[in-house]
Amino acid sequence: MYSTLEKKYRQIQKELMLGMISLGGVFLLGTLWYWLVEGWSWEDAAYMTVITLATVGYGEINPLSSRGRLFTIALIVLGVINIGYIVNRLTEALIQGYFQQGIRLQQQRRLMESLSGHYIICGFSRTGRQIAKEFQAEGVEFVIIDSDLESVQDAQAIGYVAFQGDATLDDTLLQVGIDRATCIVAALPSDAENLYTVLSAKTLNPKIRAIARASTEEALKKLQRGGADAVISPYITGGKRMAAAALRPQVLDFMDGVITGAGRELYMEEFLIDSDVCPVVGQSLHKARLRSQTGALVLAIRRVDGILIGGPTGETILMPGDTLICMGTSEQLRKLNQILGPINSQQLRRPRHRS
Repeated sequence: MYSTLEKKYRQIQKELMLGMISLGGVFLLGTLWYWLVEGWSWEDAAYMTVITLATVGYGEINPLSSRGRLFTIALIVLGVINIGYIVNRLTEALIQGYFQQGIRLQQQRRLMESLSGHYIICGFSRTGRQIAKEFQAEGVEFVIIDSDLESVQDAQAIGYVAFQGDATLDDTLLQVGIDRATCIVAALPSDAENLYTVLSAKTLNPKIRAIARASTEEALKKLQRGGADAVISPYITGGKRMAAAALRPQVLDFMDGVITGAGRELYMEEFLIDSDVCPVVGQSLHKARLRSQTGALVLAIRRVDGILIGGPTGETILMPGDTLICMGTSEQLRKLNQILGPINSQQLRRPRHRS
């Protein structure tokens, strides 16, 4: 499946190609007629055909019979029709900027093919826009999918990589590199579309992390059964946050600052313990001395089997495949990154500093 712009660009290309082929057929017909019927040489036949199609007003290079003159009239009409059609298509393409759009589409395709370990945002509505802002602030590579041309153009105007297409279709996901992506965020307006997107993404790349938006509790459960690793309901989450803001305002303010980095010096990051490269595998937190070496605090540990250990003690053993949830300053987390590998196996993203 191609986007609307790409479809139009390909249609213009096809129409121009058909026009050129048709014009070539008329040229061949005229040359064969003057050569076979009028008995002219190949050179004279081709020259007569060219000046006839071009309507330059040159005279006949050899005498023509009556039927030859009638054929020449028909050849002129055919030539004018074909050349007029080509000029019309070419003018429209230039005025509408389809050639420029085609170049941009080719550049975009090459960019899509070069992406690896990137994030995919499905839907550029209010939710998708906020996700894109957060991703951009974190410095991660991401691409936006939206079926609405205006939304895609808005995203591109901001400087985002955006692709017009239906995120529920396998072909669209393949074009944005779903097989090489780290995570997909389904933030489409419809719960059904988000479910289809998650199912397609998990089928094409079972290892990808899928985050989905749900409008109702029923949709939340279905998305979880459909394979979504995390499902967020703006209404449920918003209600919980409003209640927390009323009951525990300082706690919520602190957590917001840690998660978003807004006006704070503390940040949170995830680290995956790789048994092949991590030297602390099999050691206790006390023996590993992560806090004393880096200053970062290990808030929780999630085991491979999904068990979450909150507030681990110094006797907690670090196992292969553990995910450490840590908090600290940007410098502390960078030091910790020299010992542990980030969960996405990439260089630790530089935390944001906001005034």
